[in-house]
Amino acid sequence: MPSRLTLAAAGGVISSLLLIPGTLATAASPQHDGAPAHPKHLLLPGHLVLSRTVYTAPKDAIVPGVTKLPAGCTTACVTAVADGGYPEVFNNESVDESFGITSPILLDALTQSGHTMGTLQVPTDAHGDHLVTSFPSKSELSLNLSTYGNALTFMGYVAPVNSPDVSNSNTPGVVDPTNPVGTSYYRAVAELRPNGTLGFTETNAYSGNNGRAAILDSADNRLFMAGNAGNGGAPEPVGVIAGAGAQTTTPSLLPESLQQVGQPTPAGGFSVTQLGDKADKVGKDTNFRGLTVHDNVVYLTKGSGGNGVNTVYFIDTTGKACPTGVGLPVPGAPMPTQPLAYNPATLQSTGLPENMCVLKGFPTALKSTTSFPFGVWFANDTTMYVADEGDGTNTYDPATDTYTDAAAQAGAGLQKWVLSNGAWKLDYTIQQGLNLGTPYDVSGYPTGDNSATGLPWAPATDGLRTITGKVDRDGTVTIWGVTSTVSGATDEGADPNRLVRVTDQLDATSAAADSFRTLRTARSGEALRGVVYVPGE
Repeated sequence: MPSRLTLAAAGGVISSLLLIPGTLATAASPQHDGAPAHPKHLLLPGHLVLSRTVYTAPKDAIVPGVTKLPAGCTTACVTAVADGGYPEVFNNESVDESFGITSPILLDALTQSGHTMGTLQVPTDAHGDHLVTSFPSKSELSLNLSTYGNALTFMGYVAPVNSPDVSNSNTPGVVDPTNPVGTSYYRAVAELRPNGTLGFTETNAYSGNNGRAAILDSADNRLFMAGNAGNGGAPEPVGVIAGAGAQTTTPSLLPESLQQVGQPTPAGGFSVTQLGDKADKVGKDTNFRGLTVHDNVVYLTKGSGGNGVNTVYFIDTTGKACPTGVGLPVPGAPMPTQPLAYNPATLQSTGLPENMCVLKGFPTALKSTTSFPFGVWFANDTTMYVADEGDGTNTYDPATDTYTDAAAQAGAGLQKWVLSNGAWKLDYTIQQGLNLGTPYDVSGYPTGDNSATGLPWAPATDGLRTITGKVDRDGTVTIWGVTSTVSGATDEGADPNRLVRVTDQLDATSAAADSFRTLRTARSGEALRGVVYVPGE
């Protein structure tokens, strides 16, 4: 077992990183073979970076009938119904809606065909800078390159590995006394810098929930983030409302232990009242997941939750793009450079000021049952691909061995949108090869039915979450995506999912023979999360 490679980062930060060529972590223990290599080799031009996580908690981490849940609870505590063994551990969600277990973050450098070139394990040692993810939290660990394309960012928690309920914990500076989870941990943005060092920027945003994605605006040295906040009752504290949705902060060069973390700094706000709808729960209209920047415009997606509109949004820095809540970015509009100003005295009743819009042509219906956008990737200024993860309904027919709702979805998969006549229009959705609703086997994963749900453990693809792509000179578009699943697991976010690839033609007007190919299926105890293409060959 090789020792970790320790590097001096900018500003005196020390980041311990492990990059091993050609390896894949096993489910229960992320062991690696081979010699360490320099972390800067993770961002290989013409290659992919894939984020994933492996389950590492021991069986006795949770003791049925003994372990009190939610973590840190003081009232209304329950006891665990399953031990810490994967995947049965997530049956504890039946008694603890906040249940999750933290796990290590791994980044793989891949060829375009999915071959692993090297693996970087993000530090988990609580004695130094460290970051973890919540294993079953399917919306976490999106990957983004900076606007200059030379730095990689993602989000996680400054928490111990193998800890319960961290994804619904408070942040230390924004404590909601009604949150049933009684623990507190910072969320943080990890930045893999061009010199190969890894730095972390802590934030009090997303208290009670999770940060999902981050992008560095290199020109202004500013981070933009997407996520959700709140896990308690109403009215929510000011810091929870201000710390939801679109956030911004300045990257830190200090070690985690020396950072002075202030209050959340929102970058955007949206309310369904802009569309003429009745006011919804304050702070929940901006339950964002996907995040990208194109042509100096920040785009975000919402595709889950019981409030608001599942659609594609953008931040309007001009105040002129969409007086009725729907519109197109103003040509030449600048990137946001300042946090969104708000009045704390009125925040609980009115929410944040509104500087965001629904992208014209995209859905505007409340609580849609057919629109679940996640990742967004622009092929050019007038062609956009949107990942739709599906509705998550696990209706199952044993006679055909099919998750029938997943198989019948028309919008799940990869959507191609084209800007025409002043609005975006859905051209078609690519589904072939995803085998929506068809269960697949995973080596080492339980067979038969989950006794907690009465449904098969075997997962089936329900749609796509994160995507990335490239356009070749001949107009061929290649898209890589990470799948979502349905199954009989109590938490489908913990399912072994897949990395897939498809090719399309930029000028095509129908899906034609486009068909996805599976490049990699997660092993038992492993979940794939984000994917990004590094330009240049």
